[in-house]
Amino acid sequence: MTRYATLFLTHRGERHQQSALQAAPPEFEITMLRDADKQTIINHLPGKQFLITERSEVIDAEIIAAGKDLRLIQRLGSQVYDIDLEAAKKAGIPVCYYPVRMTGMVAEHMMLQMLALAKRLREAMYVITLDRNWGLEPKQCDEDTFAINFTGRQGIDTLNQKTVGIVGFGEIGIELARRLKGFNCTVLYNKRNRLADFAEADLNIQYAGLDELLGRSDFVAMLLPYEPETAGCVNRSFISKMKKGAFLISCGASGIFNEKDVRDALVSGYLGGVATDTFAWEPIRQDNPLLELARQPEANIVLTPHTASGSIDPNALPDRSEDYSNLLRLLRGEPLLYRVV
Repeated sequence: MTRYATLFLTHRGERHQQSALQAAPPEFEITMLRDADKQTIINHLPGKQFLITERSEVIDAEIIAAGKDLRLIQRLGSQVYDIDLEAAKKAGIPVCYYPVRMTGMVAEHMMLQMLALAKRLREAMYVITLDRNWGLEPKQCDEDTFAINFTGRQGIDTLNQKTVGIVGFGEIGIELARRLKGFNCTVLYNKRNRLADFAEADLNIQYAGLDELLGRSDFVAMLLPYEPETAGCVNRSFISKMKKGAFLISCGASGIFNEKDVRDALVSGYLGGVATDTFAWEPIRQDNPLLELARQPEANIVLTPHTASGSIDPNALPDRSEDYSNLLRLLRGEPLLYRVV
């Protein structure tokens, strides 16, 4: 059987790497590099027929020139801002992106978090079940008879025209920014390497330093990966730089919250609400400080059990077979999906 040499560039950890390698069809001989610098990539490209990338650094003209045998550059995710498309076109190398289903699901979950906090959803669901006299006699409703906010809720807000700051701006951040367009939000982002001007314009986003982002944002959306420097980084000092009354949400890596400091900021009223899908210990420990608040039905907090990316079997590696779909289509002579060059 003919095997096709393939270079796979990633920034992700061992579990994700193993998942991608396990899903590879037998036709492909995979060399996987994590966080490789430019020269290392160039050194590995000769003889490779396929390049798969899910890294955030640029695939520039020099890298593309080193891939003299490349038949396809496959970007995993929904954007190709980090690939020199003109250089690929001149070299005659097709370029495709491939949307990642779980990425879109996490972005949807973050929208749910923001709306649930702004609308104080948990409180509303709780109070409507109470057998209380709300000071109004129940009447059958028609077009002129109804009782708006009959429980007297306060602090209900909107996402429309708010400022949303995204900390850690990768594929999920891009998907989130696209969804926020419909709410006319001002979207700030912060990441190690700023995007090109044309990418910012296309996504309708603005780069901001971290302190500026925290000080301006009505919603702070955390999407940082786990690294030694990000462990517990959302702490008292971090929160003190946020606007009073702002909402803190996270679908970023597990372990980036100092959960006691986050709890204290919500209890004090400094934060308007907190939503997170990930925790310092998973499965969550019953002494987690945030659970204390989650047991209070009127607290503006939304906790979910690491389910933003769907109903995944925690004991199985995610299915990454779609990573190779376009490679197989090319070998079969079928039209490529999501082709941009």
